[in-house]
Amino acid sequence: MKAYGEKMEKRHAYKLSKEELRSVQLIEVEMIEEIDRICKKCQIQYCISAGTQLGAIRHQGFIPWDDDADIAFLRPEYEKFRKACETELDQDRFYFQDYRNTVGYRWGYGKLRRKGTEFVRLYQEDMPYEQGIFVDIMPYDNVPDNYAARKIHTFRCFIYRKSFWAPLGKMQAKGFEKIAYQLLDKISDEKLYASYQRFIQKNNRKETKRIRIYTLPVPGHEGGYLRSCFTNLIPTKFESLIVMGMKDYKTYLTYKYGNYMKLPPKSKRKVHPVSKLGLLKKD
Repeated sequence: MKAYGEKMEKRHAYKLSKEELRSVQLIEVEMIEEIDRICKKCQIQYCISAGTQLGAIRHQGFIPWDDDADIAFLRPEYEKFRKACETELDQDRFYFQDYRNTVGYRWGYGKLRRKGTEFVRLYQEDMPYEQGIFVDIMPYDNVPDNYAARKIHTFRCFIYRKSFWAPLGKMQAKGFEKIAYQLLDKISDEKLYASYQRFIQKNNRKETKRIRIYTLPVPGHEGGYLRSCFTNLIPTKFESLIVMGMKDYKTYLTYKYGNYMKLPPKSKRKVHPVSKLGLLKKD
Protein backbone atom coordinates (compact mmCIF):
# COMPACT_ATOMS: atom_id res chain seq x y z
CA MET A 1 0.00 0.00 0.00
CA LYS A 2 1.48 3.34 -1.08
CA ALA A 3 1.07 6.19 1.38
CA TYR A 4 2.33 9.11 -0.68
CA GLY A 5 0.55 11.69 -2.77
CA GLU A 6 1.08 11.99 -6.50
CA LYS A 7 1.99 15.68 -6.49
CA MET A 8 4.85 17.43 -4.76
CA GLU A 9 3.75 20.86 -3.69
CA LYS A 10 6.33 23.55 -3.04
CA ARG A 11 7.85 23.16 0.41
CA HIS A 12 9.87 25.58 2.49
CA ALA A 13 13.02 24.81 4.44
CA TYR A 14 13.30 25.75 8.10
CA LYS A 15 16.75 27.09 8.91
CA LEU A 16 18.02 25.94 12.29
CA SER A 17 19.69 28.53 14.46
CA LYS A 18 23.09 27.69 15.97
CA GLU A 19 21.39 27.14 19.32
CA GLU A 20 18.79 24.80 17.81
CA LEU A 21 21.43 22.84 15.91
CA ARG A 22 23.43 22.39 19.10
CA SER A 23 20.31 21.20 20.92
CA VAL A 24 19.77 18.60 18.17
CA GLN A 25 23.39 17.44 18.51
CA LEU A 26 23.12 17.07 22.28
CA ILE A 27 19.96 14.98 21.92
CA GLU A 28 21.90 12.77 19.51
CA VAL A 29 24.69 12.44 22.07
CA GLU A 30 22.04 11.10 24.43
CA MET A 31 21.05 8.51 21.82
CA ILE A 32 24.65 7.49 21.12
CA GLU A 33 25.12 6.94 24.84
CA GLU A 34 22.07 4.65 24.83
CA ILE A 35 23.41 2.71 21.83
CA ASP A 36 26.74 2.27 23.58
CA ARG A 37 24.98 1.09 26.76
CA ILE A 38 22.95 -1.55 24.92
CA CYS A 39 25.95 -2.76 22.93
CA LYS A 40 28.10 -3.14 26.02
CA LYS A 41 25.36 -5.00 27.88
CA CYS A 42 24.58 -7.33 24.95
CA GLN A 43 28.17 -7.68 23.68
CA ILE A 44 27.41 -6.14 20.29
CA GLN A 45 30.21 -4.62 18.25
CA TYR A 46 29.63 -1.19 16.75
CA CYS A 47 31.65 1.85 15.75
CA ILE A 48 31.06 5.45 14.82
CA SER A 49 31.36 6.12 11.09
CA ALA A 50 31.04 8.68 8.30
CA GLY A 51 30.77 12.27 9.55
CA THR A 52 30.67 11.10 13.17
CA GLN A 53 34.07 9.39 12.85
CA LEU A 54 35.39 12.44 10.99
CA GLY A 55 34.01 14.75 13.65
CA ALA A 56 35.64 12.72 16.42
CA ILE A 57 39.06 13.09 14.77
CA ARG A 58 38.84 16.63 13.46
CA HIS A 59 36.61 18.28 16.09
CA GLN A 60 36.52 15.79 19.01
CA GLY A 61 32.77 15.79 18.55
CA PHE A 62 30.24 16.85 15.97
CA ILE A 63 31.29 18.58 12.79
CA PRO A 64 29.97 22.04 13.72
CA TRP A 65 27.36 22.18 10.95
CA ASP A 66 26.33 18.49 11.10
CA ASP A 67 22.80 17.59 12.21
CA ASP A 68 22.95 13.79 12.38
CA ALA A 69 25.14 10.94 13.60
CA ASP A 70 26.12 7.59 12.09
CA ILE A 71 26.67 4.31 13.92
CA ALA A 72 27.99 1.32 11.94
CA PHE A 73 27.41 -2.40 12.49
CA LEU A 74 28.46 -5.41 10.47
CA ARG A 75 25.28 -7.19 9.39
CA PRO A 76 25.26 -9.88 12.15
CA GLU A 77 25.82 -7.19 14.79
CA TYR A 78 23.09 -5.00 13.30
CA GLU A 79 20.62 -7.86 13.60
CA LYS A 80 21.66 -8.39 17.22
CA PHE A 81 21.17 -4.69 17.95
CA ARG A 82 17.82 -4.61 16.17
CA LYS A 83 16.67 -7.54 18.32
CA ALA A 84 18.12 -6.06 21.51
CA CYS A 85 16.11 -2.87 21.00
CA GLU A 86 12.92 -4.87 21.52
CA THR A 87 13.83 -5.58 25.17
CA GLU A 88 16.77 -3.37 26.17
CA LEU A 89 15.97 0.02 24.66
CA ASP A 90 14.68 2.70 27.03
CA GLN A 91 11.32 2.97 25.33
CA ASP A 92 10.25 5.88 27.48
CA ARG A 93 12.80 7.99 25.62
CA PHE A 94 13.61 6.27 22.33
CA TYR A 95 12.21 4.18 19.48
CA PHE A 96 13.88 2.20 16.71
CA GLN A 97 12.67 2.14 13.09
CA ASP A 98 13.54 0.15 9.99
CA TYR A 99 11.56 -1.16 7.04
CA ARG A 100 10.70 -4.38 8.89
CA ASN A 101 8.91 -2.74 11.80
CA THR A 102 7.65 0.59 10.42
CA VAL A 103 4.98 0.83 7.70
CA GLY A 104 6.02 3.13 4.86
CA TYR A 105 9.68 3.33 5.90
CA ARG A 106 11.84 3.87 2.80
CA TRP A 107 15.44 3.39 3.89
CA GLY A 108 17.64 0.30 3.77
CA TYR A 109 19.03 1.04 7.24
CA GLY A 110 17.61 1.84 10.65
CA LYS A 111 17.11 4.96 12.72
CA LEU A 112 17.03 5.39 16.47
CA ARG A 113 14.80 8.34 17.33
CA ARG A 114 14.09 10.47 20.38
CA LYS A 115 10.53 10.51 21.65
CA GLY A 116 9.03 13.94 22.23
CA THR A 117 10.90 15.52 19.31
CA GLU A 118 10.23 16.25 15.66
CA PHE A 119 12.81 16.45 12.88
CA VAL A 120 11.33 16.23 9.40
CA ARG A 121 13.56 16.50 6.36
CA LEU A 122 12.33 18.68 3.52
CA TYR A 123 10.04 16.75 1.11
CA GLN A 124 9.60 13.91 3.60
CA GLU A 125 6.57 15.44 5.31
CA ASP A 126 4.17 12.85 3.86
CA MET A 127 5.98 9.79 5.15
CA PRO A 128 3.39 7.89 7.22
CA TYR A 129 5.36 7.44 10.41
CA GLU A 130 6.70 9.41 13.36
CA GLN A 131 9.88 11.38 12.66
CA GLY A 132 11.85 12.45 15.69
CA ILE A 133 15.46 13.56 15.98
CA PHE A 134 17.53 10.55 15.01
CA VAL A 135 20.81 8.68 14.78
CA ASP A 136 21.36 6.54 11.68
CA ILE A 137 21.92 2.84 12.44
CA MET A 138 23.94 1.54 9.49
CA PRO A 139 24.28 -2.16 8.57
CA TYR A 140 27.36 -3.00 6.48
CA ASP A 141 27.11 -5.99 4.16
CA ASN A 142 29.56 -7.95 2.03
CA VAL A 143 30.88 -6.77 -1.33
CA PRO A 144 32.08 -9.50 -3.76
CA ASP A 145 35.85 -9.88 -4.05
CA ASN A 146 35.63 -10.73 -7.74
CA TYR A 147 35.79 -7.60 -9.93
CA ALA A 148 33.09 -8.61 -12.43
CA ALA A 149 30.75 -9.83 -9.69
CA ARG A 150 31.34 -6.59 -7.81
CA LYS A 151 30.27 -4.49 -10.81
CA ILE A 152 27.01 -6.43 -11.13
CA HIS A 153 26.52 -6.20 -7.38
CA THR A 154 27.04 -2.40 -7.47
CA PHE A 155 24.37 -2.06 -10.15
CA ARG A 156 21.89 -4.13 -8.13
CA CYS A 157 22.57 -1.93 -5.08
CA PHE A 158 21.84 1.10 -7.25
CA ILE A 159 18.48 -0.37 -8.31
CA TYR A 160 17.53 -1.18 -4.72
CA ARG A 161 18.48 2.33 -3.60
CA LYS A 162 16.34 3.91 -6.30
CA SER A 163 13.46 1.50 -5.58
CA PHE A 164 13.41 2.46 -1.90
CA TRP A 165 13.40 6.13 -2.84
CA ALA A 166 10.85 5.79 -5.68
CA PRO A 167 7.69 7.06 -3.86
CA LEU A 168 9.45 10.36 -3.19
CA GLY A 169 11.63 10.37 -6.29
CA LYS A 170 8.64 10.23 -8.62
CA MET A 171 7.37 13.49 -7.11
CA GLN A 172 10.68 15.35 -7.21
CA ALA A 173 12.33 14.17 -10.42
CA LYS A 174 11.62 15.31 -13.98
CA GLY A 175 11.77 13.79 -17.44
CA PHE A 176 13.12 10.26 -17.89
CA GLU A 177 14.17 10.04 -14.26
CA LYS A 178 10.59 10.71 -13.16
CA ILE A 179 9.32 7.95 -15.47
CA ALA A 180 11.92 5.53 -14.07
CA TYR A 181 10.83 6.30 -10.51
CA GLN A 182 7.17 5.83 -11.46
CA LEU A 183 7.96 2.38 -12.84
CA LEU A 184 9.99 1.39 -9.79
CA ASP A 185 7.20 2.60 -7.51
CA LYS A 186 4.87 -0.01 -9.02
CA ILE A 187 6.85 -2.64 -7.11
CA SER A 188 4.90 -3.40 -3.93
CA ASP A 189 6.58 -2.84 -0.58
CA GLU A 190 6.20 -6.52 0.22
CA LYS A 191 7.99 -7.64 -2.95
CA LEU A 192 10.72 -5.02 -2.59
CA TYR A 193 11.48 -5.88 1.03
CA ALA A 194 11.40 -9.65 0.39
CA SER A 195 13.75 -9.31 -2.59
CA TYR A 196 16.10 -7.07 -0.62
CA GLN A 197 16.20 -9.55 2.28
CA ARG A 198 17.15 -12.36 -0.12
CA PHE A 199 19.86 -10.17 -1.61
CA ILE A 200 21.29 -9.48 1.85
CA GLN A 201 21.23 -13.13 2.87
CA LYS A 202 22.82 -14.34 -0.36
CA ASN A 203 25.70 -11.86 -0.17
CA ASN A 204 26.51 -12.45 3.50
CA ARG A 205 27.14 -16.18 3.32
CA LYS A 206 30.91 -15.75 2.99
CA GLU A 207 33.08 -13.03 4.51
CA THR A 208 34.68 -10.67 1.99
CA LYS A 209 37.45 -8.07 2.07
CA ARG A 210 35.15 -5.10 1.56
CA ILE A 211 31.75 -4.07 2.90
CA ARG A 212 29.21 -1.32 2.27
CA ILE A 213 25.71 -0.05 2.99
CA TYR A 214 23.73 -1.43 0.07
CA THR A 215 21.31 1.49 -0.25
CA LEU A 216 23.85 4.30 -0.12
CA PRO A 217 26.47 5.15 -2.76
CA VAL A 218 30.15 4.56 -2.00
CA PRO A 219 33.20 6.52 -3.20
CA GLY A 220 36.00 5.27 -5.39
CA HIS A 221 36.13 2.24 -7.66
CA GLU A 222 36.47 -0.57 -5.12
CA GLY A 223 32.76 -0.94 -4.43
CA GLY A 224 33.10 -0.69 -0.67
CA TYR A 225 35.18 0.01 2.43
CA LEU A 226 37.81 -2.25 3.95
CA ARG A 227 36.21 -4.58 6.49
CA SER A 228 39.29 -4.28 8.70
CA CYS A 229 38.49 -0.62 9.39
CA PHE A 230 35.21 -1.71 11.03
CA THR A 231 36.62 -4.59 13.09
CA ASN A 232 39.82 -3.15 14.55
CA LEU A 233 38.36 -0.66 17.02
CA ILE A 234 39.55 1.53 19.87
CA PRO A 235 37.86 3.74 22.49
CA THR A 236 37.41 7.18 20.94
CA LYS A 237 36.37 10.50 22.43
CA PHE A 238 33.23 12.00 20.92
CA GLU A 239 31.76 15.02 22.68
CA SER A 240 31.36 14.00 26.34
CA LEU A 241 31.41 10.28 25.55
CA ILE A 242 33.97 7.55 25.02
CA VAL A 243 32.66 5.39 22.18
CA MET A 244 34.08 2.79 19.83
CA GLY A 245 35.87 4.22 16.81
CA MET A 246 38.18 2.98 14.10
CA LYS A 247 41.82 2.42 14.90
CA ASP A 248 42.74 2.80 11.23
CA TYR A 249 40.56 5.86 10.76
CA LYS A 250 43.12 7.37 8.37
CA THR A 251 42.51 4.70 5.72
CA TYR A 252 38.74 4.97 6.05
CA LEU A 253 38.52 8.76 6.16
CA THR A 254 40.99 9.23 3.29
CA TYR A 255 39.02 6.83 1.11
CA LYS A 256 35.73 8.52 1.95
CA TYR A 257 36.75 12.19 2.13
CA GLY A 258 40.25 12.61 0.69
CA ASN A 259 42.13 15.27 2.69
CA TYR A 260 39.78 14.90 5.64
CA MET A 261 41.57 17.32 7.98
CA LYS A 262 41.01 20.24 5.62
CA LEU A 263 37.76 22.10 6.22
CA PRO A 264 35.56 22.36 3.11
CA PRO A 265 34.60 25.83 1.87
CA LYS A 266 31.43 27.20 3.42
CA SER A 267 29.53 26.60 0.19
CA LYS A 268 30.15 22.85 0.48
CA ARG A 269 29.41 22.41 4.16
CA LYS A 270 26.47 20.05 3.81
CA VAL A 271 23.38 20.88 5.83
CA HIS A 272 20.28 18.72 5.44
CA PRO A 273 17.22 20.87 4.62
CA VAL A 274 14.57 20.54 7.32
CA SER A 275 10.93 21.60 7.21
CA LYS A 276 9.86 20.86 10.79
CA LEU A 277 11.73 20.93 14.08
CA GLY A 278 10.45 20.11 17.53
CA LEU A 279 12.84 20.03 20.48
CA LEU A 280 12.27 18.52 23.88
CA LYS A 281 10.15 20.69 26.12
CA LYS A 282 12.08 22.13 29.02
CA ASP A 283 10.79 21.47 32.52
